[in-house]
Amino acid sequence: MPSAGHPMHAKRGVGRGSKYLSWLLRHGARRQGLAIDEAGWVNISDLLEFAEMSRGELESVMSADQKQRLQLQGKRIRACQGHSLDSGVSREALEASWCAFQADGAIWHGTHTTALELIAHEGLLPGTRTHVHCALTQGSNIGKRAGVDVLLEISTSRLRAAGIDMFVAPNGVVLVRHVPKKAIVGLVPMNSAARRCQADLRTVLGMNGT
Repeated sequence: MPSAGHPMHAKRGVGRGSKYLSWLLRHGARRQGLAIDEAGWVNISDLLEFAEMSRGELESVMSADQKQRLQLQGKRIRACQGHSLDSGVSREALEASWCAFQADGAIWHGTHTTALELIAHEGLLPGTRTHVHCALTQGSNIGKRAGVDVLLEISTSRLRAAGIDMFVAPNGVVLVRHVPKKAIVGLVPMNSAARRCQADLRTVLGMNGT
């Protein structure tokens, strides 16, 4: 059962929502005793028993989820992406289950201004997750967090030139293991504070002449 100390602990209400199920399948399954394979798949019957849900309730949760966080395949279910490194998955197995991302142009990553100094030195790293998450468009609600300060424009051609593979999950999130600084080619402020200091933020990322 979920740890009582976990903020998502519930078997009714929040516990039945897509955010809870996403947390469970992205981060908590192995710690909670649910068998999960290296590509993130869990047996549906095991999940339903654990979460005290019916199949119909699960399907209702999935149909109401605008971000399409969950993926069903036969008797298996998983989170489309967003797994922790220590969740029992592997990067290789996840990438083998996704499609290669072939489109040209830009992809987008949302972040906070406090992260830009580190990004300027190391590029974008996934932290405790398996991959960096990117969105297909600036306006997408899939692939980027809400409430970010800036959107970073990432050149897919520069990623390919650096030999970095890109993948796309079933819900449209673009995933990459690492985005080097040289592949970050633009910055779009998303709030008034970021707009006021846009020139300084661009300077931090070395975009003065772009």
